[in-house]
Amino acid sequence: MNAVTDLTRARLAELVHEFYADVRADTLLGPVFDGLIGPRWEPHLLRMVEFWSTVALGTRSFRGNVYAKHMALDGVQPEHFLRWLTLWHRHTNRLLPPVDARELQRVAHGIARNLFHGFFGHFAAFEMADEVAIGWTPA
Repeated sequence: MNAVTDLTRARLAELVHEFYADVRADTLLGPVFDGLIGPRWEPHLLRMVEFWSTVALGTRSFRGNVYAKHMALDGVQPEHFLRWLTLWHRHTNRLLPPVDARELQRVAHGIARNLFHGFFGHFAAFEMADEVAIGWTPA
């Protein structure tokens, strides 16, 4: 991720913890994540910090199959992707410098696009308006 300029592991940890606090509290996303993670949120948060550190900082500290883990989720609908991206945009815009926020948002859209394909059989392009994912179209 060459465009990220002012990002540290500590900033990523803050982002991950605040983002997932909102995910857990969200009436749409919370039940889906809690259904798989249950009481193991702390280890999950640590893994997510390692994931984003690997993606953004090149630490190579994350090992795992993101795709397979997500395919184990039941009841995922397109609306879940819209909410997840909305929360991600809000947190990255609030906590990070613009260049870093945009780059992590670009990566998140790629992740969402690929997972959407896994769940629904086609890729999606997500439309944003004022930090809100308002829809998707086949990509």
